[in-house]
Amino acid sequence: MKLETFDYHLPENLIAQAPCDQRDHSRMMVVDRRQASLRNAQFSLFPTFLKKGDVLVINDSKVIPARLFGRKETGATIEILLLSRVSVETPLCQTWEVLLKPAKRVSVGTRILFAEGCEATIIERLSAKKWQLAFVMAIPFSRYLERYGKAPLPPYIKRSRNNTASLNDLDRYQTIYARQPGSVAAPTAGLHFSEKVMVALRKREVELAPVTLHVGYGTFVPIDAEQIEDHVMEAEFLQVSEASAEKINRGDRVIAVGTTATRAIETLADAKGRVQPGSSWTRLFIYPGYPFKRVDALLTNFHLPLSSLFLLVCAFAGTELMQRAYSQAVDDRYRFYSYGDCMLIL
Repeated sequence: MKLETFDYHLPENLIAQAPCDQRDHSRMMVVDRRQASLRNAQFSLFPTFLKKGDVLVINDSKVIPARLFGRKETGATIEILLLSRVSVETPLCQTWEVLLKPAKRVSVGTRILFAEGCEATIIERLSAKKWQLAFVMAIPFSRYLERYGKAPLPPYIKRSRNNTASLNDLDRYQTIYARQPGSVAAPTAGLHFSEKVMVALRKREVELAPVTLHVGYGTFVPIDAEQIEDHVMEAEFLQVSEASAEKINRGDRVIAVGTTATRAIETLADAKGRVQPGSSWTRLFIYPGYPFKRVDALLTNFHLPLSSLFLLVCAFAGTELMQRAYSQAVDDRYRFYSYGDCMLIL
């Protein structure tokens, strides 16, 4: 299957650079797969589409402030994006896989200096983009991130180093139900939920089933294979508790909040659609032709063209219907990507 089938035109000015003033005021396109119909709504109305017996699956992974700025010994500024922790020697000494920017003039042995006497040393080049850094901190690493780390926004959201919006990002690039630290990108479909919406869901007796899938930087990596079957996903850690698996298995209808919740459910579902509790690493790549085992409806944001996320929604709703929906979203000036509007696929 050719990747070019999953392209679409998006004007740059529709890429959201900031969230709505209020979380639940995002617009929501409602897609009915049976009727092949599209209609516009507001996310605050989301609970009215659910009923008793439904199970809403949310990803409770918490975004860590994984974007750091340091200086090389030459004085040049360097940006670090933490990807995954490799080892913890002590609370003050940790090794991480990272992305570096700029990375042209660094090499194994390069020292990077931070505030409060903290530093890191490049100990290995893992690929053209990834490096391994050994951090030696004067304060516990988690405390350093709390003080100096910034939200790891995707590259299409533009921020300068000292942009005042960055302070707001630490709150808004995080779901209100985030509990388990570990993601370096937000499960963005969950960003629209407010306490008011959660109360409305409880009143409608909708079951809530948290799962955890720590979102890695692979969510931003473009597919570079001409044939989509040749693409390999980056591994991501997931965990589903016995309580959540039980709720999902007895639910009349399972609504996944986002592609990450979808992949968590589908990874641990057996051939009969029963979700097995447990934890694992997943590289599940969902593209058209994939037989969904347990997910019945999907809430999701609008995704990049040619991306694994767009392929997933095309697999769920059909490529022709999704191309039509995205074309209408452009015409109706929906806001796209992480801080943008959302789509409910029924």
